[in-house]
Amino acid sequence: MALQVALTNAGVFMDSTQQMKQWEGGFGTDYTERNKVTLEQLDAAYAKQFGVTRTQLNQEFLAGINKDAKILEVGCNVGNQLANLQKLGFNDLWGLEISEYALEIAKKQYARLNVVHSSAFDIPFKDNFFDLVFTSGVLIHISPNDLPKAIDEIYRASRKYVWGYEYFAEKCEQINYRGNQDLLWKNNFAKSYLERHSNLKLLKEKKLKYSDSENIDSMFLLSK
Repeated sequence: MALQVALTNAGVFMDSTQQMKQWEGGFGTDYTERNKVTLEQLDAAYAKQFGVTRTQLNQEFLAGINKDAKILEVGCNVGNQLANLQKLGFNDLWGLEISEYALEIAKKQYARLNVVHSSAFDIPFKDNFFDLVFTSGVLIHISPNDLPKAIDEIYRASRKYVWGYEYFAEKCEQINYRGNQDLLWKNNFAKSYLERHSNLKLLKEKKLKYSDSENIDSMFLLSK
């Protein structure tokens, strides 16, 4: 389906939250500049921190997913995670990004990806349009008060699978982020999905402890 046909309300956001305003502006631009890396550098960073590459994690969690699956990343930034999936053989890849600066880089860097300007609160596609919807370090930047809306939108847009990679804590915990409050939270995000949508089941979860701290990341795969 052509991109312009698939979209239902592209660019129509809910009223911007405090966090959205930060990521849409200079704060988001600075983040993008700090995190410009190649896929090889991304894998090297994961290997150093966790003893496993991001590519290996993706292969492990998506082993049962057909390469023709329609996949959406919510909060794709410059598109590196989608490009990694493309390298693994997935060919129907889409991304949403709130930072127009990052979005333009993604479009230039990975011309074969379908990327649009939108947010986790207003996914501009029909119900069940994607086989799998995922986030990677995005839910952590959504206020706990707004998180249910994002979870519901991701759930709505996915026909089958929800995949996530986020900072982990047993209970919601606010973290000071580069001198700012109200921009980063650890949580048990897999549990948040399961509590909100009773027909979801957890297929797999892996906790990844940092080599240089007690922090933990979680990768999880849920299915309807």
